[in-house]
Amino acid sequence: MKKPRLTRPVLLDVQDITRLYGPAKGCEAIDFRLHAGEVLGIVGESGSGKSTLLRVLAGLEAPDAGRVIYRRAVHEPEAARADFHEPEAARAGAGEDVLDKGELERDEAELDLYAVGEARRRALLRLEWGLVHQNPRDGLRMGVSAGANIGERLMAQGQRHYGQLRATGQAWMRQVELDPGRIDDAPRTFSGGMQQRLQIARTLVTRPRLVFMDEPTGGLDVSVQARLLDMLRTLVRSLGLSVVLVTHDLAVARLLAHRLMVMRRGQVVETGLTDQILDDPQHEYTQLLVSSVLTP
Repeated sequence: MKKPRLTRPVLLDVQDITRLYGPAKGCEAIDFRLHAGEVLGIVGESGSGKSTLLRVLAGLEAPDAGRVIYRRAVHEPEAARADFHEPEAARAGAGEDVLDKGELERDEAELDLYAVGEARRRALLRLEWGLVHQNPRDGLRMGVSAGANIGERLMAQGQRHYGQLRATGQAWMRQVELDPGRIDDAPRTFSGGMQQRLQIARTLVTRPRLVFMDEPTGGLDVSVQARLLDMLRTLVRSLGLSVVLVTHDLAVARLLAHRLMVMRRGQVVETGLTDQILDDPQHEYTQLLVSSVLTP
């Protein structure tokens, strides 16, 4: 994936994050910066600590030490999203200032994630961030319709017009290659691949500033995975998303990520541009991963 411009500002500043459950269980002393419009891939075998790190970054699990600083004042240039075609109904209200001051202060330029309360972290995930789970059932409400799943995040941002919400839901179902005629169907009637597409639509409909993805293609058939990956790459590029991606699949990382962090036993052993890491790995563990000696 083409590397974003180096002049883009830092969106997420991760400082010496540690979260341990026991010896080599969790993550330890993790430092990095994510720039606006960048996709960072975190790779490693099962148990390397990558999912624990993602939960800390997403505000779901407090670290033992360290800080996660979110630069709320950073905005992605509109040019980065010029290729994304959104219908008029979907754009309606997009520029309105609808954040609840009681949850996120509009003039707060940066946020120390674990210096604030849980309610404010939840507000971030609802209003400014997005999370794509490996199991789509963890990211969807299975008992309500596909349209309601997509519309809920828009309603959290203040949109109330039923016609606009429905039109946006149908437009996003088309974007993720779902039949908009099934907007009133419950997710439980969809296949696993379709549920994952719906979860992606639900997550991205509000154009979140930051998206966390945990094995977004895991558990799917190869053919379904390939189509989903192609769709994800298109959406990430056209929306200019900033993404932290956890995956054990190096092919997924190569396709989506600008930069990689390789984790082993809770620590980062190598980091760099994706093509450099995968084409010329320096650390012995990375070399083993690339040569497929290790089983994820």
